[in-house]
Amino acid sequence: MRGRAKPPAAPLPQRDGIDPVRVRLPEDPGGAWPTVRDHLLDRFAAAVGARRVDAMLAEGLFVGADGGPVDGDEPYTVGRFLWFHRDFAPEEPVPFPVGVVHRDAHLVIADKPHFLATTPRGRHITQTVVARLRRELDLPELQPAHRLDRLTAGLVLCVVRAGDRGAYQTLFRDRLVRKEYEAVAPYDPRLTLPRTVRSRILKERGVIAAREEPGPANSESRVELLEHRGALGRYRLLPATGRTHQLRVHMNALGLPLVNDPVYPVVEPEPEHEDYARPLQLLAKVLEFTDPVTGEPHRFESGQRLSAWPDR
Repeated sequence: MRGRAKPPAAPLPQRDGIDPVRVRLPEDPGGAWPTVRDHLLDRFAAAVGARRVDAMLAEGLFVGADGGPVDGDEPYTVGRFLWFHRDFAPEEPVPFPVGVVHRDAHLVIADKPHFLATTPRGRHITQTVVARLRRELDLPELQPAHRLDRLTAGLVLCVVRAGDRGAYQTLFRDRLVRKEYEAVAPYDPRLTLPRTVRSRILKERGVIAAREEPGPANSESRVELLEHRGALGRYRLLPATGRTHQLRVHMNALGLPLVNDPVYPVVEPEPEHEDYARPLQLLAKVLEFTDPVTGEPHRFESGQRLSAWPDR
């Protein structure tokens, strides 16, 4: 059985570091879409409004494989590809730069600030590591090999060429990357550390907080106390697995919720504007692995420090 043909390359360039949307016209049940416009209205009018769809057609913002504008009155053709750039809602600029601790022909190791999402998703599109570095480094194929929570700062491994992404993603899937985090949280002299925490974590779509539940463990973290000052401690966290919010969940379960965590132990109302003076005190400090493309051993370290633990 032959697979579906590879779609042609996008005829539109990226905009603000974001690829155009590709649409493949599907089978037309019962001749519901005599024209291209009929299908586009059926597909997108509920999201953006019929007036906006018609305006985009009039302005030539839907294009075909040759890059030419699509006339909405053209007959509907099953399997045809169209491209367009979606409208971006205004985003609050994250007022911190994305650091780069390493760059070569295959990799960019980004040093992500707090509050900046890794990949375009939801209401964070252009204010992301991917979009920013594509623009700033002129690397249109740049993609992350893994994700880092928006509120967490630190190292993100990005690939320069899309064809290499699978090799680096496999490192994370097979747990061949040593990840080391730092955190600031309450200090409890009654708690015996270091210790390894194992539990079953469940994260439901649309629910902000993950939760622990009975059952076989699917997450594992080692927690070490590096030092303490008064009521606060500085911790080294070594995750063996990569569940969503894993370190935050495990620290909270120990009675050590991270400083400035808006989700654990209690989900706080989402603010209208970010409070950049209160970043989550969690930093992806170290990435260590053997490069699957070059065979070279790598160890990278973030240049950032957690604000709740200043140098003295």
